Amino acid sequence: MDMDGEERIAAPRDVVWAALNDPEVLRQCIPGCQSLEMKSPTELTAAVKLKIGPVSANFTGDVTLSDVNPPESYTISGEGKGGIAGFAKGSAQVNLVEDGAETLLRYNAKAQVGGKLAQLGSRLIDSSSQKLAKQFFSDFNAAVVAKYGAA
Repeated sequence: MDMDGEERIAAPRDVVWAALNDPEVLRQCIPGCQSLEMKSPTELTAAVKLKIGPVSANFTGDVTLSDVNPPESYTISGEGKGGIAGFAKGSAQVNLVEDGAETLLRYNAKAQVGGKLAQLGSRLIDSSSQKLAKQFFSDFNAAVVAKYGAA
């Protein structure tokens, strides 16, 4: 499944870039995130607890940043295993565009699921994925403004 979106953030691009690379900000914004730790400047490990339809699962996995072009863009990709629930993997190309004192965060995400999750049907998976993405970017926007005191 593919998802595109855009979020206008009331903060300069360098502030938004810093937040996109701050594990504490990301941990607060990722729905169901139990932990997120930086292993290196481009590698993180995560634990996430999610409920999609009737399936609840604890996912653990690795997240990698690539094609890093500060403060404009990067690709974030990851794969998580959820035991009998299955797996989820995906990536997102994130671009930051200056717009006066604000920043437009644009993303193009691709995701794949397998196991029990895949049996739920593509409509439920697609709608849940879009809801989770919108929640993340809305929470990220609020966290940037709260943490960095953006205007």
